[in-house]
Amino acid sequence: MVTIRAIIDHLAAVAPPVYQEGYDNAGLIVGDASQACTGVITCLDSTEAVVAEAVAKGCNLIVAHHPIVFRGLKQFTGRTYVERVVMAAIRHGIAIYAIHTNLDNVYAQGVNGRIAARLGLVNTRILAPQATLKRATIWTEAAQADALKAALTGAITGPQLPATAIRQLSLGDRADQAVSIRLEVVYAIGQHQALGRVLADFPEADVIYSEISNVNPLTGAGLVGDLAAPMSEMAFLQHLKEQMQVGCVKYTGLRGENVQTVALCGGAGGFLLPQAKAAGAQFFVTADYKYHEFFDAEAQIIIADIGHYESEQFTIDLLAEIIREKFGNFAVHLTAVNTNPVNYL
Repeated sequence: MVTIRAIIDHLAAVAPPVYQEGYDNAGLIVGDASQACTGVITCLDSTEAVVAEAVAKGCNLIVAHHPIVFRGLKQFTGRTYVERVVMAAIRHGIAIYAIHTNLDNVYAQGVNGRIAARLGLVNTRILAPQATLKRATIWTEAAQADALKAALTGAITGPQLPATAIRQLSLGDRADQAVSIRLEVVYAIGQHQALGRVLADFPEADVIYSEISNVNPLTGAGLVGDLAAPMSEMAFLQHLKEQMQVGCVKYTGLRGENVQTVALCGGAGGFLLPQAKAAGAQFFVTADYKYHEFFDAEAQIIIADIGHYESEQFTIDLLAEIIREKFGNFAVHLTAVNTNPVNYL
């Protein structure tokens, strides 16, 4: 039996909720995680139509990129679409799990990595890395050191850390006179629970946690990479339009240069414009730019706004792939509902 908890635990291992932005509400929003999962619908937005689709397909878990609830709800009268979605999900026993800016902020299997892959970018790296590393200094008995090191290596090796960072620094005496080994472990904050589970099996170990100011190159906002071969600005715009399957692109003035380096951020990424310029990108691909914000390009870079839904639409496929890699024979459906609230004429 595959439970809802098992599926969302796997999603949380790929994109730990601790990486979400402060304003976000990623995680389990509606539902009982202990239930057996009968099927999954992946989508960008949890709408009434998506809940109805889940009911029709016999799925009791919706995995959405955007949280249906950002702020607290004080009443459930069905007055707003948010209230109606939550009420319908509860009525039909459907859980809703959101995986939002935490999925934006991981390099491996993240939203921006999917965009970069569609655009054919190489040499990709996080545009604005975050300081998500911590250090654990551990004292353990010498006889347990090898076993502890092996357990730690297995627990914290993963896509959120450039390399397993465990150092054996010294042999000395603890206050209780027992001969002990000092280990230093550098790990990503998303691995803190895994580290704690390992240490629970070694109760004789003493640990001190400390912050590290260094940024983690595998977590953070946005992405920057290079085209395999330079192309003209208009050729890149056409390439962007085709690969992202968009009807139109809003962009600032052309600069008459070949395009080699491209910065990007799925969804509303205007806050990353300074980093895109600093990275030497010729283009910054994102969404949700306001009129006056386009002037901030200052003829130093070309801003290309492809629309919020359009920039993240392939996240639906990404979520299904992440689930299927662990639960290969499980019923995972990409929503057939176009949840984009914006139409173009």
